[in-house]
Amino acid sequence: MLERRYRLLGHNSPLFYQKPLHLVRGEGVWLWDADGNRYLDAYNNVPCVGHCHPHVVEAMHRQAATLNVHTRYLHENILRYVERLTAKFAPPLAMAMLACSGSEANEIALRMARQQTGAQGILVTDLAYHGNTEAVAETGIAFMPEAKTTRRVRAFASPDAYRGPEGLSGEALTAHYLESVRAAIEDFQSQGIGVAGILICPAFANEGLLEAPPGFVEKAVAMVRAAGGLYIADEVQGGFGRTGAYWWSHEAYGITPDIVTLGKPMGNGFPISGVIASSAMIESFGSWGMYFNTFAGTPVACAVANAVLDVLENERLPESAVSTGAYLAAGLRSLQERHSLIGDVRDKGLFMAVELVSDRASRAPASAESGRLINLMRERGVLISRLGRFDNVLKLRPPLPFRPEHADILLATLDECLAAL
Repeated sequence: MLERRYRLLGHNSPLFYQKPLHLVRGEGVWLWDADGNRYLDAYNNVPCVGHCHPHVVEAMHRQAATLNVHTRYLHENILRYVERLTAKFAPPLAMAMLACSGSEANEIALRMARQQTGAQGILVTDLAYHGNTEAVAETGIAFMPEAKTTRRVRAFASPDAYRGPEGLSGEALTAHYLESVRAAIEDFQSQGIGVAGILICPAFANEGLLEAPPGFVEKAVAMVRAAGGLYIADEVQGGFGRTGAYWWSHEAYGITPDIVTLGKPMGNGFPISGVIASSAMIESFGSWGMYFNTFAGTPVACAVANAVLDVLENERLPESAVSTGAYLAAGLRSLQERHSLIGDVRDKGLFMAVELVSDRASRAPASAESGRLINLMRERGVLISRLGRFDNVLKLRPPLPFRPEHADILLATLDECLAAL
């Protein structure tokens, strides 16, 4: 299979693990490979209500067997879904544009911010990843070659309370990171590019699920708005109850974005994404340059998305993310007491980051060890991944039906693998 894949997809199509998995079935928080081995999925947030949830599958099947057309015809599904979805946002976020992927949603958001402000400059973190289209790729500072040469994107230092400059904490650390934002704004202004907005994942997921210094996000957004720009919150990873206490990760900061982008878990694996903004902004953008997408917001896509909301609400999964997340976080911190390799544990609902270091005093990243660890975990039947500036941060982001009994399996396996390194 691997030889065929290389021949058909090329050698640069990424795969997880040193020994790639051939998965054939999923149910809830479990996955099975072609040999019948079962794996606990502690990584995939796309199937946010669980792999192959029967309510979602049935809704998709029923609508696909009835009708599937684009949105130039009237249909109840899209109206019902957008009513339900926008009701979960604070005013003035009251209207939606639907797309098929997070990349498309962020593409629309960038176009909208530039159209609304008349400026071009977008601020992102220096570890940002927001998608794959040409314009969005410019924001992928750590991932995309285009981002290294563009004039209309500037990176500011990722606000990392764990790896900040030695001796700085509290307001001084916040001021340190804000200076990087200020420099980017002034650079745009000096070149006549102007500031269209700041695009961030409020959970700072790709950056390593960072804990920003107190007040950083609020003050950075205020600086951008004072310069005429908009605040775009990328909720592709942090949305739909992932952070537990909130439906959207941006709510933790008490400021309402101008634009919100959605994706990944929105359809539990079915392609659907969205952009949420004020009615005035979306009407203005639509009159400037009509947006239409053949496969976005179809009756099937919206039937699936409605079913996902049903499950999230009826099974109270965001509330479960709070309790299970707290249980898992406590277990991880208990492991931290026994394993010096664990330098920091960060948790936001049912989203965890475990930063591995070879020395706690210097915080030297344990990149090689993290690579070995995720492969050991896979050999023992638990799937996780890693990310961060040094690829030394374990990323734990399971489907939301994850329960304490699943957390116990994850913790026990992680304990064994840490001891085996």
